[in-house]
Amino acid sequence: MSELGQLTHERITASLCGRPVALSPGQARVVLDATPEMAADERGLVHDGLTFGLADYAAMLAVNEPTVVLASAETKFLGPVVTGDRLEAEAKVERSEGRRRWVNVVVRRDGTPVLEGQFLAVVPAGHILDMKRESSR
Repeated sequence: MSELGQLTHERITASLCGRPVALSPGQARVVLDATPEMAADERGLVHDGLTFGLADYAAMLAVNEPTVVLASAETKFLGPVVTGDRLEAEAKVERSEGRRRWVNVVVRRDGTPVLEGQFLAVVPAGHILDMKRESSR
C-alpha cells in the first residue's frame, strides 16, 4: 500500500470486505478472496451483497475521510462470483462538491468487470451516530 495512511473504516474485517492494496489521494484498490463461507448455494455462488460490500469499502477508502458515509449508490452487477474467485475493486473520486464525493467503482474478477457503480459519499462534520442522536432529541 502507498504511504497515504488509512483514515476511515479502520476496523473493517478483511475477510468480509477486502484488504486495501493501494491507497492514494482520491483512489483506492481493494482485494477480496471469495471464501466458502460466502456461498449462497451448494454451487458456490457468492451473495451479491458481499461484492457490493467490497465496492462500498473501496469507495470509502478513495474518499478516506474519518467520518465518510455512503449516501447512495447506483450499481450494475455484470457477472457472477463464486467461491475461490479473487475480486479486485478500483475506486476513484470523480467529483467533489462541498461535503459530497462522487466515486466510480469497478470490481473485477480476473480482469473482467463483475460490478460497476457510482457511489455518493458524504463527509459529515462529525460521526454519523452522534449526529443522529442529536437530531432525534
